[in-house]
Amino acid sequence: MRNISQDSIQKVTLRTEDVEQVTADGTNATIAATAFDVDRDVTFAATTCEGKILIWKTAGARLLPPEESSFCFCGSYITPDPRIASLRVLAEASRLVLVARSGDIVVWELGDSGDFNSDADVVGSVETGILAASWSPDDAFIALATGTYDNVILMNSTFDVLSEVPLETSEFGEDAPINVGWGSKDTQFHGSVGRSHLKSQEKTNRQQERADDDGLPRITWRGDAAYFAVSTRSSGNPSPRVIRVYSHEGRLQSTSEPVPGLEASVAWRPNGSLIASTQIDVRSGPQGTFRNGNHYVVFFERNGLRHGEFSLRRPLTSNESLYRIRDLLWSPDSAILAVWIEHTNGDTLQLWTSSNYHWKVLLKVIYPQKACRFTSVAWHPEHSWKLVLTTYSQLIVRTFAWDTCAGASDTGCVGVVDGDHVLLTPFRTQNVPPPMSSYQLPVRAQHTVGDTSASFLRRTPSYISLSPSNDILGALWGDGHIVVWSLHTRMGPGTGKVMEPVLLWTKDLGDEDGHWRQVQVSILDADGDERNLQVVVLGTTKQRFDLVSVHEIRLSHTEEQLHIVETHRTAELPGKDGRLISSLESSSSFWQSRKGEIFRVDSQGEAPLCDFPEFCFSGVNLTARGRQLFVGLSSSGKLYCTTEGSKPVELAINGNSFTVASGFVVFTTSTHEVHFAPVVTLVDHLTNQSGAEDDPCKLNQAATDTWQRRRVERGSRIVTVVPSTMSLVLQMPRGNLETINPRPLVMEAVKDDLDAGRWQKAFMACRKHRISLSIVVEHNEEAFMAGVSQFVEQIQQVDYINLFLTNIGRSELPAKTISNVCDAIRLELQTKDLSKYVNSILTAYVVKTPPDYEAGLTLLLHLRDLQPEQVEDAVKYIIFLVDANKLFDTALGMYDFSLVLLVAQYAQKDPREYLPFLRELTALRSHYQRFRIDDYLQRYEKALRNLHLAGPTYFQEALDYIERHQLYEAGLEIWKATEQYRVVLGAYGSWLFDRRDYKQAALVFTEASDLRKAMVAHERALEWQELFQLSTKGVVPEEEVKEIAYRIAGELLSKKRYSEAARVFIDYAGDIRQAVTVLVQGNEISEARRIVSLHGPPELLQEVIMPGALDVKAQLTEDLNEMREQLRKQLTRLRELRLKKVQEPDSFYGTEQANMHNIDVMTDFSMAPTAFTRYTVAPTTTSKASKRSSKTKRKMERKVGSGRKGTVDEEEYILKSVTKLVARCSVVQADVKKVLPHLLHFSELHRSEACIAQQEMESFEKELRDSIEEIWRSPSTTENSAPDSWSNRMLAKEKQQLMDPRERVPKPVVEGGDWGIKLLRTKTSVPLTVGLPGCQ
Repeated sequence: MRNISQDSIQKVTLRTEDVEQVTADGTNATIAATAFDVDRDVTFAATTCEGKILIWKTAGARLLPPEESSFCFCGSYITPDPRIASLRVLAEASRLVLVARSGDIVVWELGDSGDFNSDADVVGSVETGILAASWSPDDAFIALATGTYDNVILMNSTFDVLSEVPLETSEFGEDAPINVGWGSKDTQFHGSVGRSHLKSQEKTNRQQERADDDGLPRITWRGDAAYFAVSTRSSGNPSPRVIRVYSHEGRLQSTSEPVPGLEASVAWRPNGSLIASTQIDVRSGPQGTFRNGNHYVVFFERNGLRHGEFSLRRPLTSNESLYRIRDLLWSPDSAILAVWIEHTNGDTLQLWTSSNYHWKVLLKVIYPQKACRFTSVAWHPEHSWKLVLTTYSQLIVRTFAWDTCAGASDTGCVGVVDGDHVLLTPFRTQNVPPPMSSYQLPVRAQHTVGDTSASFLRRTPSYISLSPSNDILGALWGDGHIVVWSLHTRMGPGTGKVMEPVLLWTKDLGDEDGHWRQVQVSILDADGDERNLQVVVLGTTKQRFDLVSVHEIRLSHTEEQLHIVETHRTAELPGKDGRLISSLESSSSFWQSRKGEIFRVDSQGEAPLCDFPEFCFSGVNLTARGRQLFVGLSSSGKLYCTTEGSKPVELAINGNSFTVASGFVVFTTSTHEVHFAPVVTLVDHLTNQSGAEDDPCKLNQAATDTWQRRRVERGSRIVTVVPSTMSLVLQMPRGNLETINPRPLVMEAVKDDLDAGRWQKAFMACRKHRISLSIVVEHNEEAFMAGVSQFVEQIQQVDYINLFLTNIGRSELPAKTISNVCDAIRLELQTKDLSKYVNSILTAYVVKTPPDYEAGLTLLLHLRDLQPEQVEDAVKYIIFLVDANKLFDTALGMYDFSLVLLVAQYAQKDPREYLPFLRELTALRSHYQRFRIDDYLQRYEKALRNLHLAGPTYFQEALDYIERHQLYEAGLEIWKATEQYRVVLGAYGSWLFDRRDYKQAALVFTEASDLRKAMVAHERALEWQELFQLSTKGVVPEEEVKEIAYRIAGELLSKKRYSEAARVFIDYAGDIRQAVTVLVQGNEISEARRIVSLHGPPELLQEVIMPGALDVKAQLTEDLNEMREQLRKQLTRLRELRLKKVQEPDSFYGTEQANMHNIDVMTDFSMAPTAFTRYTVAPTTTSKASKRSSKTKRKMERKVGSGRKGTVDEEEYILKSVTKLVARCSVVQADVKKVLPHLLHFSELHRSEACIAQQEMESFEKELRDSIEEIWRSPSTTENSAPDSWSNRMLAKEKQQLMDPRERVPKPVVEGGDWGIKLLRTKTSVPLTVGLPGCQ
């Protein structure tokens, strides 16, 4: 669905005065061949003149000033036969090679600027002459056809002969097919004619040959230089054409099958699929053979078999006039086939392309007006869309580009040029794949009033354009002819014509020296019954600057062909080879220069509005937020957008097509994705950007990630977007179309319909495209709730309302919103027609959150009384919505057995399952019946209440029911202020006591006045204060109180609650000695001494306290030694680990050896390595598990916390252990601080022990602080850097992923302060007899 449009045209003229400086007669010099030096951007041209071959050059923009439009002379070569067989630049050797028909092979050495560094050097010569020569695409080989028409010579780039084979041979080649007779014409049925016609046809074919065939061979290479083909005439009389295929080694591979009328031109498609040639249609009849004048392009495979054809559509002229195919040329990308045709009046170049196996002509390049013949035609070897043509004195470079002609978005009309027809398809109503179309508009003279010129008959337009509204089609020819039609496209489905075109306006600009290449048409707003047609035409003036011709025609609204007023104005633009930017607004026209600058056409001399970083052949303009937004796609695939006064923004670097519709910039990329960029977002970004950079600003990655995108088929390109049908039409590389409905387009249309109150249209769009119907509510909940009546009025159909309610119920909307929507719709439906919308009302009850099944069943009961005939359908419907068993239970919970039977009947439940149960229930009393029903439905609290209402005779059953289902709180609430309340409390307390919730059980027993059980519960809870408080109420005797005191004191002592145990011994057991012993064990020596001084006897100080103090000191010393030993072991192990981490990182981290990456030892079944290696000793492993269960994860966490030796977590485990050791040190320090004052004053032995204890504690604190500083010291960053290599970088990346344990475990702090006793630090504090060194 694309057309070929001309991008630019450049002309270089060979001036006569330049030729006369080299040779005597410059008027006879003719350009005969061209060659391209892509490295130096130089084009060489060879001219023939009086036995000389002159070589000229013209350079690109970087070597030749733009104003210089002539050739520079390079060199010459004198030869008796100046005809040229080949001219080629060998890039690697920097040589220009000329192959002359005389048989000489001439070489010139090239300099850096393209000048000749040497004279002509004849490196070889063929005495018999050279009829044809062709270089391979990679310049590695050259194939020559000798003058005697005998041999094909194959040489390399240094002109060494590789092979020489005869042209004429009876052999087919190495790829000769083996015929076993299957499917041959001899074995087929031929009807009444029989097989005799085969012999007559074979005889006729042998007599056919072209009289205008020049008899010269043609050589063509395949794109990969593996094969080349030679088209020659067979010897004998007659001598038909035959195509033979040779390998690059010169061996014959195949010979083409006989084709009547085969002509000389031959071209091998670069991608290697087909060999193209031409054929004149020759038919056999009663009087022999005749020619009907039709020409065909025929295709052959490499094996010589015929593979399709297409007609060149020769115009209806006299058969005696000249019509000859000069040559066929494929574009480098194999997309375009150029056909060079000689006419009686001049030459024509047709550009053909295929789509869905249909060949169509997109453009015809007519001969220059001052010369009637082309002398050579060639495609540029690197630029696929650059065509180089030469005349006798000019070199013309035409650059083309693909262009899509898409029109009004309301019809989705797209136009494609196919010869003298324009193929039109409105994609809103019809999706017709190419090569077919909805309508074929002929472009002929009968459509143009008064124009009968021969040049205009059946001519292919060079450009077509559709207006952005009203479907106005404009066609432009290069010589200035303009034709405009109004298509009158049918908007809706129907049986009539899809469009009825009417000719609106024609014009002939008549500038022979100018060249017109682009037209834009639009309809401007006008008052009354008139419309304004605006036609903007872009061309090139004689001075090579762009010219815009603007025509405004006022048309009558009733008769479009009636022109009321016509105005015309022109404007010259500041540049050449620019491009008009398509405007989605009908009031403005913009022009883009080759530098990317954008100007307004109507304002001359003003500065550009904005610019693109580079020239964008495809551009679109639209208005958004009151600003002009421009979007353009360059030939490099970069998509830009810009607006007035802002820097351009790069949207994509790999785009291949785009369009603007429905508020999005829609573009496809070479990664086979289609993106939807909101226009409003782009305008806001362009408006708010700083614009400080010169380079195009790139959008934030976070912003582009929010754009919606979807995958498309490989190579897809955008044809058009139809917002009304929410469709995006894509064309695949092979030509077929695919219409999709992307979610952004659908959502945009749905939101517009919702804002406009078109509920039905929005609903149907969501239903068709499988979009959650909750968007109807989510878009604007307030508007929907206010328009529920209109929503129901527009939807009406019960099934649609049910579908809507079901989608709302299953959506992720808040539960309150779902309930509000269902209730609002249900109330509206009940108001309108209960009998019609009963199913929808039931749906509203069922899908709301939470579902209201009882209300739905109540509606059935109500309906049974009013409209019994609808009950059956309603019950069946609600059973369809809800599980029948759930409905049965709900009806049973309503205590209505008739409703239960109704549901069970239509749910097709087995009566044997429910009838006995129902009979049993009907035999019970009311409240007990409801108790049984609620118990069956597992509504235990409600069942307990009904059992309570059944009477006090059921209390024991109720108590058992409470204990069975643990309904104690509900039972307490039900039997509150009754005689049974204490019984329920007792049961509750026993249940708590059994669950070992002794505190709560004690409170409950106390509330139930069961003090004995309350004391037991308090004792189990170790609440000794409450226990002995209850004992004072005379519940137990004093002897038992003492027993309880000894028992609970022992429990407190086991919990290390020494002070509380001592208090119990003193207050309730009267055992002072035991109390002092307990206090000394808990290092509460001060309290023990106070108790002794208060309650006596004094001998407890010598018997209990002083020995106990020494025991406490001994225990503290043991703890310090244990901590010191642990610290030293862990510090030693930590040093070993960190040394191993540096010296052997592979074994420590469990990574693979870096030098083993290039060795392939993977098995057929392998998976990617996992992180399992970090937690095992094994160096490498793989895991078969793709995911871990929660149980496995917990197991792994425990394994990490265990710090098993040899794992990577061992270091972290040691750090955590040291942190815990610091906390333990603080506890021991506090204990030492408490015991030191007593050891100081008891005796000299105690004082010496106090000195030792203080010294050991201070020594361990210092050692612990030093160890912590060493452990948490930051690693040195001055390590020797490893050599830069891939393996080392990967290893460093792997190590970076393992965080240092020191960063995960915070550094602990050892609490200091002056906690010791200063007297213990003096020398006089300890007698010399003790002899404790170091106590100072």
